[in-house]
Amino acid sequence: MTRDIFNQIAPGWYSFRHWSIFRSELEMLAQRWQKGRLLNIGCAHGPDFLPFAQSFDLYGVDFSTEMLKLARKYAQKFNFAVSLSVADVTYLPYADKTFDWAISVATYHHIKGREEKQAALSELRRVLKPGGEAFITVWNRWQPRFWFKPKEIAVPWRKRTQTLERYYYLFSYPELEKLVKKAGFGVLKSFPESSYRLPIKLFSRNICLLVRKVD
Repeated sequence: MTRDIFNQIAPGWYSFRHWSIFRSELEMLAQRWQKGRLLNIGCAHGPDFLPFAQSFDLYGVDFSTEMLKLARKYAQKFNFAVSLSVADVTYLPYADKTFDWAISVATYHHIKGREEKQAALSELRRVLKPGGEAFITVWNRWQPRFWFKPKEIAVPWRKRTQTLERYYYLFSYPELEKLVKKAGFGVLKSFPESSYRLPIKLFSRNICLLVRKVD
């Protein structure tokens, strides 16, 4: 199971991804949003919380108990408070209209099944307040290294004595935008990661969306 694999890779991931690769995007969002209750969906060990640590009321969910143990360690290291819960993204343990804002970095591409993906996005909408915004990133199907790969792939994570295979679903920009609109969001911005320098966004490594809940 994907959950078991992420439990196993958690210690290595804590070191390998100790800093968010979307730090500049998240810092811009912290400036845009200013304050409020923020949910991090698929928070892993917590580096994406840092840009929001001073002015926001922070919550995080992940299906990996080992990742959440390290998220608590990360929060202590950087001295910020966060409420963490073990949860599946298709069923979030919060009441309707709980959060002002949400982020989900590199999470939805680990969900198998179209209905499950749609359910996860619908849950995101449910827990956001009217007019609430969310930032979503997933891997892009059309980045050059995946041109000759299927849309569903297994990406290896090598440990000392074994290789673990992580499930990824590769999105295109139009496909992700269609799913979020069906879930009840308007797309405010659809863009590549800040490190991507080519003029055509089609081939970026990541797809980034800023969306707003539509009433």
